[in-house]
Amino acid sequence: MTKEEMYLDINKWKKEKNAIILAHYYQDGDIQDIADYVGDSLALAQKASKTDAKIIVFCGVHFMAETAKLLSPKKKVLLPVMEAGCVMADMMNEKDIKKYREENPDTIILMYVNSTAACKQYADCCVTSSNALGIIDYYAKEGKKILYGPDKNLGSYAMKNSNVQLDLWNGFCGIHNGVKVSDVEDAMKLHPNAEFIAHPECNLDVLSKASYIGSTKQLIEYVTKSDKKEFIIGTEMGVIHEMEKKNPDKKFYLVSPRLKCYEMKLTRLEDLYNCLKNETNEIFIDEEVAKKAVKCVDKMLELSK
Repeated sequence: MTKEEMYLDINKWKKEKNAIILAHYYQDGDIQDIADYVGDSLALAQKASKTDAKIIVFCGVHFMAETAKLLSPKKKVLLPVMEAGCVMADMMNEKDIKKYREENPDTIILMYVNSTAACKQYADCCVTSSNALGIIDYYAKEGKKILYGPDKNLGSYAMKNSNVQLDLWNGFCGIHNGVKVSDVEDAMKLHPNAEFIAHPECNLDVLSKASYIGSTKQLIEYVTKSDKKEFIIGTEMGVIHEMEKKNPDKKFYLVSPRLKCYEMKLTRLEDLYNCLKNETNEIFIDEEVAKKAVKCVDKMLELSK
């Protein structure tokens, strides 16, 4: 079956089933092109909370589909590939964060949305790379100790740019964390007219080389508005698909070939096709866990308006 034939069936089923397809910018291009909405973690969470669709097919990784289910508990949320996980999310487990909460009852826990629902139930608020600085500033006014996790790199970036002291969980994105300063220097030599922009999940020494730092959505907006014609991209390769669609006259170079998330790339068009056709791989969350976990996501959305 050709891509075009699968697209026809998928679009037909979307109408028949009242389904919506959400896809993260790190998905393959043919997934992004058939999605009803493509975005970063914050935008996708906002979309999931507002959709009237009965079925949400989430093309991303497991914690993203969980977040959609938290925000739309009465809707059927499907994940095309159930094995699509997140190494960073797995670096924080429920046992450890529960113990931390019990030992530090007065500490504010700010949790990256890249975390499981089981862990989210112990957080005061979620954050994404789009809104981390604003939310950290908001809670810093309370004058309490703040734990941020699981991504230590985004936490370090937030500390540097907010002057707020954070306790950091020792987690990271293996893809972004693998980028080295030497990668940036080599790319700049190869493309001397290009501007280096990066995602805050990279290390601080790498970020120090960037002329702009932002979430995937912010990076796309930046290159679209910029007068420059060449960019070195310091985030997962999937984002270049949207950059090229919006800016066909501009050139984009990946700073390192390591910037490929194999978990995101597990989802193929065939997986999406079969998932929607058969309504398989539904996401379920324990009711008591969900009641607690949704509070920190709701708080994030409230503070992000």
